Amino acid sequence: MPFPENTTPPLPFPDAPAPTPAEEVETAFIQYEKPTPPWRTAALHLGLFLLTLLTTTLAGAEWMTGKLTFGPTPLTAAEMQRGLWFSLPFLGVLTVHEFGHYFTARRNGIRATLPYYIPFFTGFFNTIGTFGAVIRIKERIFSRREFFDVGLAGPLAGFLVAVPVLIYGFTHLPPADYVFQVHPEYRAYGSDYARYVYQSGEGIALARPLLYQGLEYLFADPARLPHPYELMHYPVLMAGVLSLFFTALNLLPIGQLDGGHILYGLLGFKQFNRLSMVLFVGFIFYAGLGLFSLQTDSDTWLYWGLPYFGYLFLVFRRALPTPRRALLLSLSVWAAQLAVTVAVPDIMGNPGWLVFGLMLGRVTGIYHPPAPDESALSTGRKVLGWLMLVIFVLCFTPSPFH
Repeated sequence: MPFPENTTPPLPFPDAPAPTPAEEVETAFIQYEKPTPPWRTAALHLGLFLLTLLTTTLAGAEWMTGKLTFGPTPLTAAEMQRGLWFSLPFLGVLTVHEFGHYFTARRNGIRATLPYYIPFFTGFFNTIGTFGAVIRIKERIFSRREFFDVGLAGPLAGFLVAVPVLIYGFTHLPPADYVFQVHPEYRAYGSDYARYVYQSGEGIALARPLLYQGLEYLFADPARLPHPYELMHYPVLMAGVLSLFFTALNLLPIGQLDGGHILYGLLGFKQFNRLSMVLFVGFIFYAGLGLFSLQTDSDTWLYWGLPYFGYLFLVFRRALPTPRRALLLSLSVWAAQLAVTVAVPDIMGNPGWLVFGLMLGRVTGIYHPPAPDESALSTGRKVLGWLMLVIFVLCFTPSPFH
């Protein structure tokens, strides 16, 4: 979370030296700078939302039809409209998540902005149309309880919407031959098409977390369930499983993610920051597991060994007080990864997490700042906090895409 904004310069001490002309100009500029008009701020939030609604709708249409917006066979208007079956439930979960943070912050007297939606779309390769949404906390949070409440409210609210979205998707599955509308060439193989069309092992499958599997077992008709490689053509299910993924991502109990705020509230400043460091090292260890082994060819070692070691040093440097300790930790993690590949030659982590690890290590940070009021949480909040960590386990998958 950012530090509180402070647009008013502090008053000088009585014996302070007179300000220079340049300082007087800067002070006058700060004092008389006009605030952003409310209509412009509202237009920014609304514009980003509408743009993100457009990009997620186009993304949903692309996944459903197997086409690309700027591909050789462009999407039709009717196909674009079908993309709303993905964008509306998916953005609905993201919106409820962010407003959970917003209203809880306001309830605690903490100034916060409305959500900033982040659109992302190319039209030349498949995306989900967005990088999510964020709010800005515009002043300092003063108690451990407030950190806990604001951090917990978003993922809890989003989770309570994501589950009904998935239940709706499972109880409204189209007929089994729906997949032939997307892939007419599969019709020749009949219901046994998977044996013939996936032999090369190529394709993108979304992992099914434990909660997804449980809801599938309770509510879905097995005869209508999609093959894992075809899940992206089922927009409501895809919106639901991605909502679980984003919920789990926010609930990672590291640093200043929502899960970090929750675990900080449960454990306090010292215990949490010790544990956060351990969890972060384990996260990076798993992400890079299997990238290098004693069987890796010499060209890979030559061209990618030094960049990977540089990556490890970069992500650990801000977590440790001296470069020497960061260097030793980087060497230790890499040596441990190599040792595991010797014991289990085929083991593989998930290199995609390395990008997120870089963001944690260099941008958001893996430690949590202390609050002036470190009072322990009430029993009810503690129970709810540990329940949210259980929800994290139910929604998280080590390899979300494979």
